[in-house]
Amino acid sequence: MIMISYIQYRYGVNQMNLNQEIANAVFPSVTRNLTDLERIYPARSLPVNAMVTRFAPSPTGFLHTGSLFASLCSWRYAKQSGGVFFCRLEDTDTKREISGSGNQVLVELAKYGIIPDEDFVSGGAYGPYVQSERKFIYDVVIKDMLENDLAYPCFCTHEDLDAMRRKQEILKVNPGYYGEYAVCRLIPKEQVLAKIKNGDSFVIRFKSPGNQAHKILITDLIRGSFEMTENDQDIVIMKGDGLPTYHFAHLVDDHFMRSTVVTRGEEWMASLPIHLQLFDAMGWDRPKYAHLPDIMKLDEGTRRKLSKRKDPEAAVSFFLKAGYPFEGFLEYLMTIANTNFEAWRLQNPEANIFDFRLSFDKMTLDGALFDLEKVKSISKDRLALFSTGTITEKALEWAKLYQPDFASVIESDISYFHAIMAIERGGEKPRKDYAKYSDIFPIIDFMYDQYYDQYMKGELPFNPNLAKTVIINVLNTYNAEPSLDLGESEWFEKLKSMATECGFSPSVKEYKKNKEAFYGHIGDFAEIIRISVSGKKNTPNFYYILKILGIEKISKRINKTIALLKE
Repeated sequence: MIMISYIQYRYGVNQMNLNQEIANAVFPSVTRNLTDLERIYPARSLPVNAMVTRFAPSPTGFLHTGSLFASLCSWRYAKQSGGVFFCRLEDTDTKREISGSGNQVLVELAKYGIIPDEDFVSGGAYGPYVQSERKFIYDVVIKDMLENDLAYPCFCTHEDLDAMRRKQEILKVNPGYYGEYAVCRLIPKEQVLAKIKNGDSFVIRFKSPGNQAHKILITDLIRGSFEMTENDQDIVIMKGDGLPTYHFAHLVDDHFMRSTVVTRGEEWMASLPIHLQLFDAMGWDRPKYAHLPDIMKLDEGTRRKLSKRKDPEAAVSFFLKAGYPFEGFLEYLMTIANTNFEAWRLQNPEANIFDFRLSFDKMTLDGALFDLEKVKSISKDRLALFSTGTITEKALEWAKLYQPDFASVIESDISYFHAIMAIERGGEKPRKDYAKYSDIFPIIDFMYDQYYDQYMKGELPFNPNLAKTVIINVLNTYNAEPSLDLGESEWFEKLKSMATECGFSPSVKEYKKNKEAFYGHIGDFAEIIRISVSGKKNTPNFYYILKILGIEKISKRINKTIALLKE
């Protein structure tokens, strides 16, 4: 018995020594250890229950609407708990990287007021915040895992792996690198060391202790407790180029950046057993997980995830370029985030949306259908509540970026534009003409002569059932006495009197009773003047439009219309 124990002891020592030799052969220049990393990246000093959350985009394209939603939730949970929200760049997939897209993500987040406490541009105490710059950290951890027999080099080629998958398909067993199929796990360590020293290509795999026959209990902050199959796959944690895989980098970054809550899309649910197993294997505290519902789209009766390739509204830039107010779009995302938000908004119509406290238990479990019409409706409500100064400032800011001609017009006479934006603004029922900043100019462009003149070159939308002589008579009658010194109700009464004089009914109800007696009703009469002055049938409140244009400009435009009609 003593001899057996001694042999086992010697074998264990030899194995441990071989593990260290393998680790040193893989990482000959790594001198730091886990204790050093724990000292460099200590636990954060934060209030009890403060959350440390993160947003971790890849530099592979535009900011997705779903990513804005996820970052909004992460940011709010951190801010409302007195915690930290940071942003790191997961750039280890070098083949798909698009230069500059990472920085653009931060720019677009900032437009919505989502500004990380730490990020890959501003930095912070737990950086670097770019994964490709954190290789020294990953190397230390992987070296430790090799030394402690938690990982091993794998020398399988792509051809070896393809042959293995074909065999598994024939045998109808679970695919992957596990159990008897994890062939490099079984190579004697002396041979492993020799292969490394010989310069053979390899990756590093995690040595999973799991068994697919077992179930593990998982708790999700949104979805509650449930069971999932335990991971048994020996996943790759370091690729052949020396960079980590997503699964492993996630482990290391969230530990040493001290994430406490990981909010991410529900598509990552399947990876949860791997991530939890990695944390447990390292003896590190697990972060809590909250898997957010995907934003869905109804496509020919079928629900599917909002797609980068198919749906323009999948890109946050779509809403920026269209000029949806940040306040409206964020509010829409809040209605997706918590089922009780809309009831709160009804009780607090003018409150800041961030006075509302997000909660995990009010998150919907099913993906919300994206509703662009609802975005427009909410945005109309928000824009209507802006003061004249605010909408003037924000419209100009947007136009400078996306519609410079509009910006030039605004800046040519800022007071004039301010007056236009003031039309029926304020009060209990403010006018809702605009859903987005790009709506403004097409609605009010006629207020500027150069654009009004363009309308006059086209066919004016007068009622074709009215003779030109009737139209000219209406215009001459109004032009003789525009009455802009009256209040709105008095002006309208004066308008009805003119309508009667010109053969139009002063009331729609009366006109409907006896259509043959009139050319039309008061609305038809006013429409003639509106078209003459604006070139279009619909405008913001016509009384205020006329007041802003002034008698001289109105008279000039009416005379121009009469001249065109006579031609």
